[in-house]
Amino acid sequence: MKVAVACDHGGFPLKKIVLEVIRKGGHEVIDLGTDSTDPVDYPDYAEKVGLALQQGEVDRGILICGSGVGAAVAANKMRGIRAGVCHDTYSAHQSVEHDDINILALGARIIGPELVVELVKAFLGASFTGEERHIRRLSKVSDLERRELGLEQA
Repeated sequence: MKVAVACDHGGFPLKKIVLEVIRKGGHEVIDLGTDSTDPVDYPDYAEKVGLALQQGEVDRGILICGSGVGAAVAANKMRGIRAGVCHDTYSAHQSVEHDDINILALGARIIGPELVVELVKAFLGASFTGEERHIRRLSKVSDLERRELGLEQA
C-alpha cells in the first residue's frame, strides 16, 4: 500500500514515528511535510494529502495536527475524501471497515507515541467490508457530496 503522510507544526513531533510504522509494515510512504515545528497552516497539508489521493498517487493518507480535528475538517472539504479523527484502535480499523475512510487524522497533542503505533497499524491493516449496508450508506454520503458540488439535484 502507498501512504501519504503530512502534518502541521503541531503534528510534527509524531510524524517520524508514523513514517517508521508505515515502512516497518511493508508499505511505501510519501512524506508531504512539514519538516519542522515552525508554524504552518494545516489546510495546506490536508490539501496535499487529499490531492495525492484524488490523483491516485496513494491508496491512503495520514494527517497529524495538534488535535487531528482541523486537518480532518479541511480534508473532508475535498471531493472523495473521507477523513476520520481516530484516537482509539477500534475507530481506527472500524472506520475503514464500515465507512471506507481514506485518511486517518491524528492529534499529536492528544495521543502519545505508543498509541500512535497501534492506531496506524489498525488503520493500515483494515479493509472495507463491502457489505451492502455500508455500500448503501456510502452511496448516500456520495450523493450529499455531489449535491453540495451542484452535480446533482436534491
